Amino acid sequence: MFDGTGGMKTNFLLERALDVESLRRNVIANNIANVDVPHFKRSEVNFESELRRAIEEKSEESNLLPGIMTSERHIPFFVERDIRGVRPRINLDYTTTYRNDGNNVDIEKEIVDASKNQMRYNAYVTMLNQNYKLLKISMRTA
Repeated sequence: MFDGTGGMKTNFLLERALDVESLRRNVIANNIANVDVPHFKRSEVNFESELRRAIEEKSEESNLLPGIMTSERHIPFFVERDIRGVRPRINLDYTTTYRNDGNNVDIEKEIVDASKNQMRYNAYVTMLNQNYKLLKISMRTA
């Protein structure tokens, strides 16, 4: 699974990205299906910003001052966020309304988001296949 090596870490991230894009596709499909439902509020998936925060915290970890905990009851100064613990979140957009009936689904935006989603999914599949090929080649030569 995840052993800290570059190839396995890349595979993990690409597999997680595929899961997120699949979830995002379902959320977009739900938004499109409810375009005519009064008072329906669209949803969107938030993952990339959380993953970016976890990666940036990992790179900034060396700049932190060490804290000494003399008891296990003490609250640590810094709790490391592991990228394996980052999960996608589905957020409801309550702040906007496009129509008089309270619905905030913009069908054009949803169609564009669906197209972007499909392109990202295809790109992740291609990258994952390429990474597996590289791992296979490196295992043969080792």
